[in-house]
Amino acid sequence: MHASVSDPVAASMNFLNEVAGRYPDAISLAAGRPYEGFYDTADIARYLDVYVAYLGDQGSTPEQIRRALMQYGRTNGQIHGLIARMLAVDEGIEVPAEAISVTAGCQEAMIIALRGLCAGPDDVLLAAEPCYVGITGAARVLNIDVVPVPEGPDGLDPARVAEVAGAVRAQGRHPRALYLVPDFANPSGRCLDLPARHALLDVAAAEDLLILEDDPYGLFGLDDRPRPRLKSLDRDQRVIYLGSFAKSCFPGARIGFLVADQTVVDATGNRTLLAEELSAIKSMVTVNTSPIAQAVVGGLLVESGCSLKAANVDKIAFYRQNLLRLLDALDRHLPAPWRDEAGISWNVPAGGFFAVVDVPIPADEKLLEVSASRHGVLWTPMSFFYTDGGHHSLRLSCSGLDPDTLEEGVRRLAALLRDSIA
Repeated sequence: MHASVSDPVAASMNFLNEVAGRYPDAISLAAGRPYEGFYDTADIARYLDVYVAYLGDQGSTPEQIRRALMQYGRTNGQIHGLIARMLAVDEGIEVPAEAISVTAGCQEAMIIALRGLCAGPDDVLLAAEPCYVGITGAARVLNIDVVPVPEGPDGLDPARVAEVAGAVRAQGRHPRALYLVPDFANPSGRCLDLPARHALLDVAAAEDLLILEDDPYGLFGLDDRPRPRLKSLDRDQRVIYLGSFAKSCFPGARIGFLVADQTVVDATGNRTLLAEELSAIKSMVTVNTSPIAQAVVGGLLVESGCSLKAANVDKIAFYRQNLLRLLDALDRHLPAPWRDEAGISWNVPAGGFFAVVDVPIPADEKLLEVSASRHGVLWTPMSFFYTDGGHHSLRLSCSGLDPDTLEEGVRRLAALLRDSIA
């Protein structure tokens, strides 16, 4: 069997799922899934109708519309033009539509990008640590080594990126790309400030790195201050942007995308976009992304004027309030000075779905089992997101719960910590 089948990270996440299955009544502060209160199955048909009408308005005949929805379709997708408009409207990212590949979820976008960039056994991916397990798992499936770049208190330090890239080269290996979530990272919740973003782009140019910028939570800041995406600041085509509609539309659509506007020049001098080159990989993975699922997301984009910010006003407000509720509940159920004496603290993210609690006891699978069985609450050990670390920290998610359930989940967590520390 391939090593990815028995990968420790995969085993850890499977353990979390198994615990959740054995204790179905436990409140989950572990899953980062969106809140289902915004979903209505009638929206699916409405978005489809909006997209079909849009195609008609664009001059498509009924036969062409039928083919667009029910045949295989273009490998890199058919709503790439709408996504390009959305990126320009919401993020100030100006790229040609042909530089966008519509994927079967963002996980496929990661796999395609990694397979295209890392060609040999000495090609290495750098990744901010703690790191989202999806990218490390994808790399493991593809036999690509991942070298961690530890985050600091303010997120990823560009100087540390340069240091790690140099160390990798000194070993005779080739650092090809750097993966990070600049805005409200999963799991740490950290956010890069503007000077660090510019510095990171400078380091990428100096070290000949591409940056894989993953942006699942950028919509969900606690305020409306502008936080320019790395791709919007990218003047040297160093950034491959990874996007998803799981949080902004719904996960069941399984629509993600990648933006790869880098120019590829072959041996004969022919010039193409990297996204077009990567389509050869996609055609061997999923052939093409479901046109029906694309139509659902396309309808949402058309209906909102190609603005996810406009389409998600209520969701943005809800997730902001839920993060504030989580932090407030921690403060009330784990009050000072007891928490200070016990050695408990947590971060205060500027947005996103997660907060990290540091505790004086091992936050491991054993404690999670006790938490689920005796206290009825689930959370995620931070060690799941490290190569070796995070043993005294746990990640809490606030996204999927209504306010009352979130409050009760924190109360149960506080009871667990009081009992365990005592």
